[in-house]
Amino acid sequence: MGVFVSPALILGYLGVRGQVDLAKVFFKLGLRVVLPIAIGQFLQKFVTPAKEFVKKYKPYFKKAQEYCLVFIVYTVFCKTFYNGSDVDVADVFLMIALQFVMLSFVMVLAWISLRVLFRNEPKLQAMGLFGCTHKTVAMGVPLINAIYEDNPMVGLYTLPLLVWHPMQLVLGTAVAPRVAAYVERREKEL
Repeated sequence: MGVFVSPALILGYLGVRGQVDLAKVFFKLGLRVVLPIAIGQFLQKFVTPAKEFVKKYKPYFKKAQEYCLVFIVYTVFCKTFYNGSDVDVADVFLMIALQFVMLSFVMVLAWISLRVLFRNEPKLQAMGLFGCTHKTVAMGVPLINAIYEDNPMVGLYTLPLLVWHPMQLVLGTAVAPRVAAYVERREKEL
């Protein structure tokens, strides 16, 4: 559902009307995201040899997935910088700082909300803390590419997502020991 709602929301927030063909964006997302997921789910449920093959070679598939994602990001940035960009380095650092503030704020808000809503479920609180703020590069990059494919600045549009993802990892790594200790303590109390 998010595959189709997100482009409409993005275009609505930006006030873009006639410049983007929403049907074309949905078609591209269907081919790039929904169809591969549907095929994978079908194979997993109904084709036992395929399921066993993937299980046997899972580490290789994981590496291939990572390499494909790196290649996609690389090509997007190559396209952007080949066409030229007038973005100042100070603007990039300002964006990084603002994203740090936003991610920190959203994590605090999620933690407070989850502690209120799920008072006696510390494991759910911990999972929700990371799940509420998680944005995936694997979905975000195809989404941005589908919407702004012909725009020469598409690489810059993906930059916030590419900064957000590692920032999640850094902040998550920093708070994970405290969250784990909290869960352990609360589990003993309950």
